[in-house]
Amino acid sequence: MKMKLGIIGYGGMGFWHGENAPRAGVEVVAAYDVDPKRLEMAKEEGLTAYNHLEEFFKHEGMNFVLIATPNDVHKELTISALHAGMHVMVEKPATMSVSDWDEMVAESEKTGKILTVHQNRRWDRDYKVMRKVVEEGNVGKVLSIESRVFGTGGAFFGWRSFPEYGGGMILDWGVHLFDQLLDMYPDTKVKSVYAKLMTVLDQKVDDYFKVTLTLENGPLLHVEVGTFAFYKLPRWYVIGNGGTLQIDDFDCKTGGYTKPRYTDTPVAEVVVMTPAGPTRMMAPRPPETKEDFELPEVETDWTELYANLVKVMEGEEELLIKPYQVRRVLEIIEAVFQSAKEDRSIEVSI
Repeated sequence: MKMKLGIIGYGGMGFWHGENAPRAGVEVVAAYDVDPKRLEMAKEEGLTAYNHLEEFFKHEGMNFVLIATPNDVHKELTISALHAGMHVMVEKPATMSVSDWDEMVAESEKTGKILTVHQNRRWDRDYKVMRKVVEEGNVGKVLSIESRVFGTGGAFFGWRSFPEYGGGMILDWGVHLFDQLLDMYPDTKVKSVYAKLMTVLDQKVDDYFKVTLTLENGPLLHVEVGTFAFYKLPRWYVIGNGGTLQIDDFDCKTGGYTKPRYTDTPVAEVVVMTPAGPTRMMAPRPPETKEDFELPEVETDWTELYANLVKVMEGEEELLIKPYQVRRVLEIIEAVFQSAKEDRSIEVSI
């Protein structure tokens, strides 16, 4: 079955889908927006452009809709699209509350139409590499995973500057990073959430946050995002009882993992002088007691997500981004906002 895709919201991400979805064999046929300039962009790309939603839904042959609008209108647009007979993929975050998502899922089940979310960063190379190293046991039992994204721009643009539209870094980047980690641990409950949200540049929404998720019988998960940080920390840093992994950036060009070699002298034999003063435990490890490994190669392509949707339409596969997984991320986000507001750790079972 051919996917004929219409795009609601032909801004940055809408345009990106229009450019890239055809790589997966998707035919992009139409766009709806309230901005005449964006409609002109759509026309220049060969799409039929609509400024009335009802007319957009009547586009002949269109069977799937991508919603790439401000977050606060995701629910109403999704429900309208489902009632118009369309399958729907929503840009992240799916919506701004768990209760909204439950309504959207209920309408999807009533109409018998697909509902999913564009969690494309499950296909990011850095995430895939980190997961491969961890799941192959190359750092032993994992005790801590740190996931970070830092930028230097500082300022937000457009609707992302306003909380009423769903702006801020938790809903922009946090939703991706939480989804990655929860995808790694699908059957392990999060038992506590502790969050600090800040506005470094005195904006209306969070432009820096740090969140710690405690897994039941699992590692600590640390997620940190900042838009005004001029020196980067590693994209991933994983501590296990059998080694350490570091991935410096999205491209995975630098980093690696190190495992110990067990000898009679696992640390320096005597107290040594370091720039930090005399120490033994924190002295450099003798080179013969450790082994360094390069990051593995992985093959990944986010268009697998679109290919999956075509197979789901044909009844041949299950959704890769499932509604209950989306709900779990939204539950975490609600706990994050509660923790930050109340300045305490929130006990959960998510």
